Amino acid sequence: MKSIAKKIELTPPQILVIGFAAIILLGATLLSLPISSASGQPTLFIDALFTATSATCVTGLVVVDTGSHYSMFGQIVIISLIQVGGLGFMTMSTLFAFVLRKRISLKERLILQEAMNQGSMEGIVRLIRRVLVYSLTIEFVAAVIFSIRWSFDLGIAKGIYFGIFHAISFFNNAGFDLFGSVIAPFTSLTTYADDWIVNIVSMGLIILGGIGFVVMSDVVDYKKHKRLSLHSKVVLSATGLLIMVGAIVIFIFEFTNQKTLGSLNWSGKILASFFQSVSPRTAGANSVDIGAMRQASQFFIIILMFIGASPGSTGGGIKTTTFTTLIGAMIAMIRGKEDIVLFHYRLGKDRILKAITLTMIALFLVIFVTMLLTTTENQSFLKLLFEVTSAFGTVGLTMGVTPDLSFFGKIMISLTMFAGRLGPLTLAYALGPKAEKELYRYPEGKITIG
Repeated sequence: MKSIAKKIELTPPQILVIGFAAIILLGATLLSLPISSASGQPTLFIDALFTATSATCVTGLVVVDTGSHYSMFGQIVIISLIQVGGLGFMTMSTLFAFVLRKRISLKERLILQEAMNQGSMEGIVRLIRRVLVYSLTIEFVAAVIFSIRWSFDLGIAKGIYFGIFHAISFFNNAGFDLFGSVIAPFTSLTTYADDWIVNIVSMGLIILGGIGFVVMSDVVDYKKHKRLSLHSKVVLSATGLLIMVGAIVIFIFEFTNQKTLGSLNWSGKILASFFQSVSPRTAGANSVDIGAMRQASQFFIIILMFIGASPGSTGGGIKTTTFTTLIGAMIAMIRGKEDIVLFHYRLGKDRILKAITLTMIALFLVIFVTMLLTTTENQSFLKLLFEVTSAFGTVGLTMGVTPDLSFFGKIMISLTMFAGRLGPLTLAYALGPKAEKELYRYPEGKITIG
């Protein structure tokens, strides 16, 4: 019996994969029920599965409009999946353990370590406690501001409901919205392109949700320690630089495009440029029509979506730290340096190899799925590449492809969202054989590169 138990013992990555899959299936079942639909008719299971995957993987891609298709019950199911998926089901289960004063076991700490992408278990429970406090506090403050703002447009009751829903959705970088029920399906925040309150609060939520809880905790403790970790410095620098560069590029390319920025005043142009630069951090909301943007802007957004958010956050992508490591490696090689140095710290070779591995797996996944979809979907290559990258980066931006996906297309995009949320390496560790320690090393060989 002991040998059988040992054989079926699951590793932390496997538990994460199974846990997320179970939540998605439960969500899909609930969303397919007649009570979840605004019309009272059952939703096709494939559409419910796609929506549940998108919500749990905090992506935002939808085949049916959330605000107009789903009833309040269905919308509550979706926002619950977003909260659980964004913070992680293990984080939510830890919350219940705190409430019930239950001790966190060693196995649970190992899973939390894997879920939060941490190098060790030291302080993991304290970090989870902070994650819960920060998340609920930020969502509450944003919900109050949103509720007050939208109460003027929608009435007090609907304004409060919209405020709570969108605060949770945007902080978890999900991008789901309800404005299809009051404006038109799939409109997102296009009506509020020049609204300072909606834009600033939304961008604040997206950025805070995307920098990662470790960085957030580090910033809060700055007054006490008077220093930031290397990880926090890299994340904050890369995030700020990508947002600034993204806003400038989008502003330049779209300035004269009457279908996007061209019709807005100067403040609206600046706001919309920054919002479209922040949103590819894996948020998925948009204040201008993405499908109407110039191809140069669309391709640039694909790059931003592929990079994504930061480790230990609610976002996806290869992460800002991976991108920074690759850029550092390129600069070091060009300069003839042996080490990658960031903020006077040398990066270990294991970090560099992990960054290269993660990027290559992600690149192969995006290319492979895009190639498959070009044979099954009647869409242009750029639109499909945009859709797949959005799914992998758990972004949720689309050029209008999602509602027209075939059955096969919905399955492939769902699997891509799943892989993007868990991370290619976590998925590889979960599905691959258990690593064994090498007993010997081969002699070093040399090949010509370049």
